[in-house]
Amino acid sequence: MTGDSITAPPQVSAPESADFLADVIAGLSSNPRTIPCKYFYDERGAALFQKICELPEYYVTRTEIDILDRHRADIASQLGPSVELIGLGTGAGTKTRILIEALENPAVYIPVDISENQLRQSTALFQKIFPDLEILPVCADYLQSVVLSSPRHKPARNIVYFPGSTIGNFEPDEAVQFLCRIANVCYADGGLLIGVDLKKNRQVLEAAYNDSASLTAQFNLNLLQRINRELGADFDLDQWRHRAIYNSNAGRIEMHLISESDQFVRLNAHKFHFRRGEKIITEYSYKYTPDEFAALAAKAGFNFVRMWTDDARLFGVFYFVTALE
Repeated sequence: MTGDSITAPPQVSAPESADFLADVIAGLSSNPRTIPCKYFYDERGAALFQKICELPEYYVTRTEIDILDRHRADIASQLGPSVELIGLGTGAGTKTRILIEALENPAVYIPVDISENQLRQSTALFQKIFPDLEILPVCADYLQSVVLSSPRHKPARNIVYFPGSTIGNFEPDEAVQFLCRIANVCYADGGLLIGVDLKKNRQVLEAAYNDSASLTAQFNLNLLQRINRELGADFDLDQWRHRAIYNSNAGRIEMHLISESDQFVRLNAHKFHFRRGEKIITEYSYKYTPDEFAALAAKAGFNFVRMWTDDARLFGVFYFVTALE
């Protein structure tokens, strides 16, 4: 993501499939083997995730929505009037809608999302709901450099909104680097509103990622199906199973695909051998205490202002301002 807002037309075009192929080959060639979790969200993956968010075990989305809904006026007061709201991975926009409805005269909304279909749908919906709001969608991988369009009217300040506890998918050092890039986008008077999943009971965490309806298993296995369809691999989905465990020492959920047999998988000119029981890591999801996350953000140049949470302290919505001169 660039620190500058560069004049350009709204971008709604999917990221290159060549990046997908290169990332998968690199991940399957590494030790341990990995596949980047950003590739979960093809059309079926995004639809499955929406269903996961409605499951009784998956507290994350409904808790975050409840926090935003109950504290919307206070949050909007902290962010201030006439802001440029830059939403990273905001998906269908359910949480962003709550926020925008509460904001005082927002200047522009710039949603950045890797899912082209979801971005088109949410943009069309927001244009109907907020006809006077300038919306400049960008279909892109926000982990890479992204060019943001300049709004018609100069905003009072930039606010980056990063919901859904996606920051937990980064290793802590990588999270600091990513937050540093966000700080550059925010400028000296900007802010960051970010969702963070908090540390809690192991049983609650593992149930959320191993739901009884097996939707998370379908979501995880869909990644292999997407690789087969788009990249021409020959994963046999019957020979793989989903597993998610909480690693309390590292403070993270680890989501794996486990090989059920000794097998070979072909992709492009590559042939990968998997032993029975060997795993592919598809996602880490770090959990933090409030103090741990505030300290992490401070390393990136952010000053902690507020955290809003639920009664059970399952989830936190944090607000930071830049500490840059």
